[in-house]
Amino acid sequence: MRDYSKVEPKMWHGKTMKALRKSPEGLVVALYLMTSPSSNMLGLYAQPILYMAYETGLGEEGAKKGLQSCIDAGFCSYDEESEFVFVHEMACYQIAPELKAADLRCKGIQKDYEALPDNPFLGAFYERYADVFHLTKARGIEAPSKPLRSQEQEQEQEQDRETREVSRSPSKAKKEDRTNTLKTFLDGCKANGVKPIPDDHPIRQYMADSGISEEMAQIAWLRFREEHTVGARKSKRYTDWPATFANSVKDRWYRLWFVKPEGEAEWTSEGLQAKRAIEAAMAAKMQQEAA
Repeated sequence: MRDYSKVEPKMWHGKTMKALRKSPEGLVVALYLMTSPSSNMLGLYAQPILYMAYETGLGEEGAKKGLQSCIDAGFCSYDEESEFVFVHEMACYQIAPELKAADLRCKGIQKDYEALPDNPFLGAFYERYADVFHLTKARGIEAPSKPLRSQEQEQEQEQDRETREVSRSPSKAKKEDRTNTLKTFLDGCKANGVKPIPDDHPIRQYMADSGISEEMAQIAWLRFREEHTVGARKSKRYTDWPATFANSVKDRWYRLWFVKPEGEAEWTSEGLQAKRAIEAAMAAKMQQEAA
């Protein structure tokens, strides 16, 4: 058990906490996860919901409701089977947003990370903090077995089920298959003169509220489009491509940015790499067209 935990007053002005104001239970659970007797400074630890229910006074139903609000707001991830929680920015709050490579705390963080029990979020923690804490050794990456999911994640899972059902039943496909590839979807948008991601789509407001810049949103879209038109996922089929792109932003599929404690997003090394590669490709294309 830790003797103390940092909870900065300015966190109340952050985008995530503002989003959680809509859920009193979510606010209580968020504060509890930052100060829980079970917590550690990495923000990756075992946290049974029953303990949370008892120690917050919310009861099991209230604790689950608050936890789901925290997940939907991007504050944390939770795996029901292992009962592990990953509070995404907790290490940033408790330790520092970034450390120099010579800082002895880097070795301590690596040691604490390696000592953690197996859980589904070891890979996600490494991807988030490897650069800023100079971690040198990653542990296994695996998906949560029975995670609590946001509505968008549930939608994507449902879309995957629809695709599998259609592939198993050709006769049903003729009548009910409303899925298509991203290329087909984009061709339809171009033919109808509409934007792939409408101006009024909720993901645009989500990005603004989360401190994600227009440039980051553009790079995320180009990365998403490349992967689903010429990359490894080009054969994927969905009924709602804007919603799928929204999932990629909310769940940070490509790890292009991280959100600072103040609420603004900054590029990760992966993000800078993608940005430079796309800028170079666009410059080469413009040069070719001008020649």
